[in-house]
Amino acid sequence: MKRIFLSFLCIISLVILASCNKEEKPIEITSENMHQAIDKVVEVMIHDIFSPVVVSRIFVYPDIAAYEIMALDDPNYNSLAGKLNGLKSIPKPQNTEHVNYRVAALIAHLELSKSLIFSEDRISSYQDSLYTSWKKVNETEFETSKKYAMDVVSFMKAWMDKDNYKQTRTMPKFTVDTDDPSRWQPTPPAYMDGIEPHWDKIRTLVIDSASQFKPIPPPEFSLDKDSKFFKEAKEVYDVGNRITQEGDTSDGVAIAQFWDCNPYVSVTKGHLMFATKKITPGAHWIGITKIACRKAKTNFNETVFAYTKTAIAIFDGFISCWDEKYRSNLIRPETVINLYIDENWKPILQTPPFPEYTSGHSVVSGAAAKTLTSIFGDNFSFDDDTETPYGIPIRSFPSFNKAADEAAMSRMYGGIHYRAAIEVGIDQGRNMAGYILNKLSDMSNEKIALNK
Repeated sequence: MKRIFLSFLCIISLVILASCNKEEKPIEITSENMHQAIDKVVEVMIHDIFSPVVVSRIFVYPDIAAYEIMALDDPNYNSLAGKLNGLKSIPKPQNTEHVNYRVAALIAHLELSKSLIFSEDRISSYQDSLYTSWKKVNETEFETSKKYAMDVVSFMKAWMDKDNYKQTRTMPKFTVDTDDPSRWQPTPPAYMDGIEPHWDKIRTLVIDSASQFKPIPPPEFSLDKDSKFFKEAKEVYDVGNRITQEGDTSDGVAIAQFWDCNPYVSVTKGHLMFATKKITPGAHWIGITKIACRKAKTNFNETVFAYTKTAIAIFDGFISCWDEKYRSNLIRPETVINLYIDENWKPILQTPPFPEYTSGHSVVSGAAAKTLTSIFGDNFSFDDDTETPYGIPIRSFPSFNKAADEAAMSRMYGGIHYRAAIEVGIDQGRNMAGYILNKLSDMSNEKIALNK
């Protein structure tokens, strides 16, 4: 009996010794971890119903934080310090031993994202599950990497907090000019106030100022049937009627619905009004970025790079667009048509709550498409399934630019923009993106090879 007990003690001792001598493996982080983190943030943004411009801010700062950490450990990528307005070099780890830069990048991304949304608990529960699994693999590496990530998060928050966002929260609401018939008026069914009228005061990232890519003015408001403005209003009316007729084969309705991306759609049932929740234009293009990364089989670092560069273009694109929207303050087609052409006409899409010119989706689509083309190349075909969660079928495109052209034209089909806002808007986005790409030309030292 004594011999059996001693043997048992020996076995226990060997097990303990083996566990003590067990070598911890590095935590493996892949591109899918980045995709999943962004998907979680998108899910929360939809739940919290953020405006398109605010969503661009929620995307860009966490992406930059992840990128800056990743770039410290990869000579193929260069820091954005000194290239983005006000951004200085992030702190480096005091001791690089046990720091997993990919783990730190993903933690920084999630922590910063959590600080930018309302429903923090939804991010926290995701983090808890993820962090627990990482601890089981290598607790030392996890804790060391997390500590470093939090240092970077504190640094990034200090930079982020100087972008004037908090100041714009206390600025006055937009005042509707009821005396001038050319000016924007709230539209049905919710008749919401104009959102984010002070977004032009947000600090840009790459462009010099909100007005650097100021577009030409819109056609002058006129009710003369031979005027350019009235002809464009009539075109919206005629196109809307044509594509809703039975037997029409233009695919206009499907295109309009695919690119709707309006988080403010109000639904009225009896005395009850509620909002349906959707992604925004910027979130749709971030979704396209994910599709492109998966098709190109990008690794983690390449994926972070693609998201970051695209998010920067989208962010500055919204600032540029909103600067013009509240300067020209142009009336929407729905209001003009109901007042002067057909009081019973309704657009296919619900008109979003801000002035018309230029088209936000057109600007952002032009900017995002040009940026993605610079990363993945022209004629990069893809199947866009971004809208399938909302019951909308997949659409296929031969290139990012073709997708952007369709996204811009969808605003005409939807009945929410005149032609000038669409055509000038997409040029505005592309021109701005060209400037950004030139400024960030040395962000990466390598090209992403398709299906490498």
